[in-house]
Amino acid sequence: MSTPVEIAPARGKLGVLLVGLGAVSTTTIAGVLAIRRGLAKPIGSLTQMGTIRLGKRTEGRSPKISDVVPMAGLDDLGFGGWDIFADDCYSAAKTAGVLEPALLEQLRPELEKIKPMSAVFDQRYVKRLDGPNVKKGKNKMDLAEQVIADIRTFKADNSLDRLVMVWCGSTEVFMTESPAHATPENFVRALEENDAAIPSSMVYAYAAIREGIPYANAAPNLSADIPALVALAAKTGSPLCGKDLKTGQTLIKTIIAPGLKARLLGVAGWYSTNILGNRDGEVLDDPESFKTKEESKKSVLDYILQPQLYPDLYQDLCHVVRINYYPPRGDNKEGWDNIDLVGWLGYPMQLKINFLCRDSILAAPIVLDVALFLDLAKRSGMHGIQEWLSFYFKSPVHAPGLYPEHDLFIQLMKLKNTLRYLRGEELITHLGREYYD
Repeated sequence: MSTPVEIAPARGKLGVLLVGLGAVSTTTIAGVLAIRRGLAKPIGSLTQMGTIRLGKRTEGRSPKISDVVPMAGLDDLGFGGWDIFADDCYSAAKTAGVLEPALLEQLRPELEKIKPMSAVFDQRYVKRLDGPNVKKGKNKMDLAEQVIADIRTFKADNSLDRLVMVWCGSTEVFMTESPAHATPENFVRALEENDAAIPSSMVYAYAAIREGIPYANAAPNLSADIPALVALAAKTGSPLCGKDLKTGQTLIKTIIAPGLKARLLGVAGWYSTNILGNRDGEVLDDPESFKTKEESKKSVLDYILQPQLYPDLYQDLCHVVRINYYPPRGDNKEGWDNIDLVGWLGYPMQLKINFLCRDSILAAPIVLDVALFLDLAKRSGMHGIQEWLSFYFKSPVHAPGLYPEHDLFIQLMKLKNTLRYLRGEELITHLGREYYD
């Protein structure tokens, strides 16, 4: 046992600010409202249903995570956000078509009260979308100041004690780091000069971090994962995590690939294709936005399988990723994977997976968990990159010089050991020799 970390209590109300009130955000909000009223269960949420083993197996201590660390309760959450469309959350949820109309009708009065603030949006970065509910400003710094004013007004109007922000907006075009992203000073200058290297997501990230608010990026965009904003977060005490929620096909990859590697089965090829018909699919129909998503999805296998360590098994892996916009499916996403395996003596085998999933249904509990865990991190005095939350992301943000950990099971061990560390509990290595010596 070590000394517990001092964690401020989760007193008062926590505001969850969501950038983009589309399918993922409205499914998250409606879900929390439904769970509060006993209309549904929080399936898929580690913070609500997960347990954590403490001590030795013989002790039989496996309490719920929410009983071990002080988490904000669902009754204490207040939701707000920004969108390029002015529809309230009820109308937006109806348009998204994820949840059953009968459930939405029961939640209608509460959902209709949540109306989006006007958004920071530039079609250069998301070419397939446009909307009327957009801020105007003389430069990007002016827009950031408007977002900060929105944040402060929302907090005061709703009598909130703490805030977190999650980018749930669309995938922006592919970008790489530039000198504008190198230091906080460069970044401020770039905002003032309307530098094209600063997309909309970075304007929100800057606003949150400047206010000391935890920030998560649920999309694959280059966002808070740049030196300038990481450095600013160290000054203001903002915890950061991202990026790109690990929901459908990549979730399956991070479950299957570690198992194949554990058994040292070779992989000659992995062909992945998706069809989906929601707004995300429409945005990804643009090649520049798809490039951002493709980089996020393809990197997973390289890091899990480590071809540099196992050249005979994975060096020549052919990895193909396709996403096709198919409107009839709406939010029902279908992911097909064909995996060409190599076994003993080089004998070929195949594994085929067809995952018919609901994109926003898989994403909503992650948005909730990330918001609650980021709030816990802030109250625990943690700031900057929170790699222990990599469990939830396709492209986990990590310290320079490290490779990201993609193995879902190692990620979960890292997350739970962080919670044990916060409470001064013994970290679990699974060595288990003490039961036999």
